[in-house]
Formats: sequence, structure tokens, C-alpha cells
Amino acid sequence: MKLHRFAAFGLSSSLLLASAIFLPSFSSQAWANQTKDQLMAQEVSVLSSSDFITVEQDHQTTGQVRVIRLNGKRYLDFDSDFTTAQGPDVQIILYRGNKVPLNVSEENYITLAKLKSFNGSQRYEIPDNIDLDDLKSVGIWCRKFNVTFAYASLS
Repeated sequence: MKLHRFAAFGLSSSLLLASAIFLPSFSSQAWANQTKDQLMAQEVSVLSSSDFITVEQDHQTTGQVRVIRLNGKRYLDFDSDFTTAQGPDVQIILYRGNKVPLNVSEENYITLAKLKSFNGSQRYEIPDNIDLDDLKSVGIWCRKFNVTFAYASLS
């Protein structure tokens, strides 16, 4: 009789221990899958898309830029094919006109950010207080020499 009780105690202890080991693992995996599904469900809305056009021929620029909305925020999204010439103090600007000229006047643009990389995909947040109805294009611009490398229309 004592042997049966000991065996039953051993079996129930083993089951309890196994559930303590495997259930948290399963719960963590289920949570990770749910989080992954939620992230995949976040939709990216493409508001506009355009190819870069080189302005200064010594500073060839290629690739595409999109204005996207993700999680309620707007971004400029450069594709993986983006490439531009290297230069000092290269900035991303938003320009009032549809085409960004070689040299820009201060009253016609807003500096969005310093260029992160001369090639490859990259993303820049557009602050909520910037009205894209007033700014028609994005430019790759060297502040030091006031030279526009390229632009893309945002409309």
C-alpha cells in the first residue's frame, strides 16, 4: 500500500514539474507569435511614391522615395536601390516647388534631417507640424556648398 502511495506521489510530482517547465515555454511562444502577428498586421499606407531625378550631374542619384504612414506617423522611406554621391553636410530637405533647383533659397525649404547613408534603404520621420500640401518635393542637398544633388516629387 505504501508503495502505491509513493508511486502516485512520484507520478503527480513528475506531472506537476513537467507542467511548470513546459507551460511557461508554451505561453511565451504563444505570446511571441501573437506579438509577431500584431506587428505584421500593422499596415503601411503609401501616400506617394517617386523616383529621384539627378540635378547636379557630378552627384548622380538613383532610387525611389515613398511617403508612408505607419502607426499614425508619416515617414520618407528610401528604397534599397537608393544611392547618391558623397559630399559634406548632405541633408534631406522638403521644398515648396515641384522641382528643387541646383541652388535653394532659405525661405523655400525645410531641413528634415541629415542624410543617414549615401546608399540603401533608410527612413525619416516627418513631424506632424509639417504640411506636405505646402511642400511638393524632397531634395538631397549639400548645405555646405548649397548644391542640390537630386529631388523627387511628393505629389
